[in-house]
Amino acid sequence: MRLAVVDGRAVLVRGDRAVDVDRVSRGGLPADPMALLERWQEARDWAAGLADTAYDIPVDPGVLGAPVPRPRQVFAVALNYPPHAAEAGYTPPEEPLVFTKFPACVTGPHTTVPLPPGKVDWEVELVAVIGRETYRVSEDRAWDAVAGLTVGQDLSERVSQLRGKPAQFSLGKSFPGFGPTGPVLVTPDEFDDPDDLEITGLLNGKVVQHDRTKSMIFPVPDLVARLSAVVPLFPGDLIFTGTPAGVGNRMDPPRYLTPDDELVSRVEGIGELRQRFTPAHL
Repeated sequence: MRLAVVDGRAVLVRGDRAVDVDRVSRGGLPADPMALLERWQEARDWAAGLADTAYDIPVDPGVLGAPVPRPRQVFAVALNYPPHAAEAGYTPPEEPLVFTKFPACVTGPHTTVPLPPGKVDWEVELVAVIGRETYRVSEDRAWDAVAGLTVGQDLSERVSQLRGKPAQFSLGKSFPGFGPTGPVLVTPDEFDDPDDLEITGLLNGKVVQHDRTKSMIFPVPDLVARLSAVVPLFPGDLIFTGTPAGVGNRMDPPRYLTPDDELVSRVEGIGELRQRFTPAHL
């Protein structure tokens, strides 16, 4: 099943067509995607009985919103791919290095992002979305707590992020527009192997990041288990699972985003994000 959002309303996508959940269920299921995630298993059971003819809305990728527009909690993981840890000058961590992106930064898949002063960098990521209230789940049951997967871009202003000791990770990664997500949320059963997906970042058409999610030090079920061992997770919570090697601040010379750039972020079986940039108005 593939969840998207059009004009703030939850739709399910099949190919290039969609079905409006609230309208076709005759009010049996909510139009608000956050409310729908609270009833995720009910929504999946209902969707399983839909005929192809129910998908009667043409899908315009340019108008899709964030599939999870108002998450309560947004977790993010640093240095979760060994080559990225190496390029950053670190050994692979023995425990997940967790920070947060504040929810106000979350946006949809096709956006124009105002660039704040400083040095704005890119980080393509797989994002796991929680589908039910979860606390202290075991790793072998953790996929049951995941509503689906989506694409994320962990945009990062490096001056703010690295200012101070310790560094200000969360603030530097939470400027407006710094959490693009989408284009759809895809349930784990849609993938041959949800733990092994190709992930790619392109800058102006050139590949700058590329790996497979099986390279992650801490895969999705491990992260869900470890996070839920400490805090309850709620439907719609996002987990940005880390980025592969190839970020701009580790290039020689470093390369940061400018208003002339187009950034594309892709994950196999889900789709792509597309960001352009403009100077911020101070």
